[in-house]
Amino acid sequence: MLRSILAGLMLAIAVPAAAEVPQFPETFKTQEIATNGTTLHVRTAGKGPAVVLLHGYGETGDMWAPLAVALSHDHQVIVPDLRGMGFSAKPETGYDKKTEGQDIAGVLDALHVDQADVVAHDIGNMVAFAFAAQYPKRVTKLVLMDAPLPGVGPWEEILKNPLLWHFRFGGPDMERLVAGRERIYLDRFWNEFSADPSKWDEASRNHYAALYAQPGAMHAGFAQFAAFDQDAVDNKAFLEKGKLTMPVLAVGGEKSFGTTMAAVAGFAATDVTGAVIPASGHWLMEEQPEATVAVIVPFLDKK
Repeated sequence: MLRSILAGLMLAIAVPAAAEVPQFPETFKTQEIATNGTTLHVRTAGKGPAVVLLHGYGETGDMWAPLAVALSHDHQVIVPDLRGMGFSAKPETGYDKKTEGQDIAGVLDALHVDQADVVAHDIGNMVAFAFAAQYPKRVTKLVLMDAPLPGVGPWEEILKNPLLWHFRFGGPDMERLVAGRERIYLDRFWNEFSADPSKWDEASRNHYAALYAQPGAMHAGFAQFAAFDQDAVDNKAFLEKGKLTMPVLAVGGEKSFGTTMAAVAGFAATDVTGAVIPASGHWLMEEQPEATVAVIVPFLDKK
């Protein structure tokens, strides 16, 4: 099974001489789903146990194409663009992760899905945790990839890292500074958080920069970070009721969160398995897609 999945992965990430963003095949259906006072752009494909893939900042649901293709052979794969990102609507408010977790619940309701595995990266981790904490019976397994959880475990120490300057960067003046310079701003993230920045080819950089240059997109991006203080309050309240009990896979890039990812998850969940992707920074699906898929798929398939 894993061999056939990896063969499909190689096809999904194969690129011509001029590199391009991995594409979702035509078998994936695209729809706009009204949920929780906003509208999310959602891709779906496949049949079987449901799995939701939640992207992070600097990307959109597009990042998941290789994993989504691999899973669609025997799963119902659901890939939303988060509130304010990609092709989803960009409301003024609602960027606390408790609200965004409710967005995901509404997507599953619209698709008539009661339970799902959830795989998340970066900001997606925070949405996934808030979703799982509010709806624990709806999450069968959880994968958290290379990002902290506000208010959880070593959060205050993590905030002191100078690489995370952008957590406090925002507001109207910052939006004006970045307007028309989205590529310059985003290059900092792609370069500084990569083990090898060359893994981010020009086509991918231009693709995501154009999406983040859409009206309201940078405002929404800054709002994701501005909500961290409220997210910390909400997460502490969630954990006062107890840790998550579903199986959790905590994946870190060797040159990024590494084993710290499992340590962070241990403050939030009782059943944690750790994994480290060699030769990868923060951008696991761009830097080491084969290795990342090879860790996630067996975890989801394990009975």
